[in-house]
Amino acid sequence: MRRISGLFLAGLLSSAFLFSASVAWGQQVSSVPPVPDLDHAPAQDNSQSEAQNDPAECSRLLDAARTANEAVERDRQQLEAATNPGVGSATLSAGPFPSDLRQDLMVLQQRKEALNRCASPSRTPVDVLIPEAACSGERIVEFQMAREGEPAREVPIQYLPGASAFFYEAGMTIDADGAPNAYHPDNTGLDDLTNAGGPGNWEGLAKNRYGDPFVQGADDPFPGYYVSATALADRTRPVNDPLRYVDASKIPYIVLPGRMARQLGARPGDFAVVVNQRNASISYAIFGDIGPSDRIGEGSVALAENLGIRSNARNGGTRGGILYLVFPGSGDGGPHTIEEINAEAEKLFQAWGGLAQLSACKIHLPERPFEGNRNTN
Repeated sequence: MRRISGLFLAGLLSSAFLFSASVAWGQQVSSVPPVPDLDHAPAQDNSQSEAQNDPAECSRLLDAARTANEAVERDRQQLEAATNPGVGSATLSAGPFPSDLRQDLMVLQQRKEALNRCASPSRTPVDVLIPEAACSGERIVEFQMAREGEPAREVPIQYLPGASAFFYEAGMTIDADGAPNAYHPDNTGLDDLTNAGGPGNWEGLAKNRYGDPFVQGADDPFPGYYVSATALADRTRPVNDPLRYVDASKIPYIVLPGRMARQLGARPGDFAVVVNQRNASISYAIFGDIGPSDRIGEGSVALAENLGIRSNARNGGTRGGILYLVFPGSGDGGPHTIEEINAEAEKLFQAWGGLAQLSACKIHLPERPFEGNRNTN
């Protein structure tokens, strides 16, 4: 590690460290020019070299970085408050939206780089001023998790420096929505009928304008069963067509709370990677359904099967150890085949860092190469 001499730079080190952790989400390519190769760069103007290490100039840049950091912290606090289910609609409408936070973080990153250049005689970014670990996941939201009969707890939603994807660790409850045999009037479907709602409030079923659920006919996949709906749907098909919705028994999908998803810029159809850290299984997935605002950690029957989790929608699932990595804005708003999910999520995953990044995050890796989802029905 390089030494930085002088009382001013020592003070700069301790001050800069205070705002360093905030530069961890939504970073885009900075407009600051890349650092030149000093071995082949032309000789510099003496005045430029002198200004580069000028304490007054570095002090000004430090003040600018602190101001940018305050803006980021303010955005984060507002976003976290807006994501809390107990906050009123007035706060939600006030924002900020994800784009606001991205912009302020980009400004902060630019201020940081300018400060690094000023403080470093070699014009190389001073790593000791603003250290960034290989997996310094930064909390952007504390999701308020509530389960009936259990005390509420917070689930941190995190980002990595330079990435727009967010990730969190939770358990997994099993969602059968979208499967044509998910719900039956006699409660003999894959899932308990109470999970679809009830008369006047059918949330998991396709229904007519009067709120009555559709029942499949003789030409449908499971005559006599209800038509189970998902938030992600093929809008080219009729509302009462079971094939309009994402079949939980075939498609690996995740479920996100609607409020949280909107605040973080995710929408149904975006892609994801899910890791079972207990057995090192990995599956690509799609954001297929919206769940309750106070619960997080849910996946389809097919996703659970890919991850080696008990996939029974009535009594399956697991309490913890599942990592969800979501790429907001990556989809086109429509459903996809398993082959398409594998191809798109693979590209996003590799751009994020792939297995090497998971290793840096101390996530157990599979002993064999990951080949995507095996279920291609």
